[in-house]
Amino acid sequence: MNGAKLYRQLKLAIAACGISAMGAEAVVVTPLSFIEVGDLKFGTIIQSTTSGGNVVLAPNGTRTATNGIILVGNSHEVAEFAGQGTQNQIVDISVGANTIWLTGPGPRMRVRRFTIGSTPTTILTTNPQFFRIGSPTGIFRFPVGAELRVRRNQPAGLYTGTWDITL
Repeated sequence: MNGAKLYRQLKLAIAACGISAMGAEAVVVTPLSFIEVGDLKFGTIIQSTTSGGNVVLAPNGTRTATNGIILVGNSHEVAEFAGQGTQNQIVDISVGANTIWLTGPGPRMRVRRFTIGSTPTTILTTNPQFFRIGSPTGIFRFPVGAELRVRRNQPAGLYTGTWDITL
């Protein structure tokens, strides 16, 4: 895979609604590469007024919250990547940092525990995790979820940050 790296954007809206336009596009992928299919989005939430908590977005798309955080709507999405190698090729996957920060109108929020949708699911770290491409065509897709720490009374607004993933 020759160390292909993608820098990804994270987005989170707290107690806010928005409309986004849809479009059409095509991407041509070269062998031994990978692309982003979708950004990691924790979606819209309402913060707790009594304590901080976590929003966990599992690689299968399930979103859960703790300590009074309310999950609103279905605007959340796991990050998803796709690429092509060869059948039985071993690839190593890592993230650029074990923790990243989302910034916005209030205090920054920590994102950690980036989890790949392998079987079993595995937490990605800065130390490469090794996986085998099982597809006879060498084409692969994998989702990535993560955990977001939300402070008590986190101010409403859009929070964003970047992270990178390397194959």
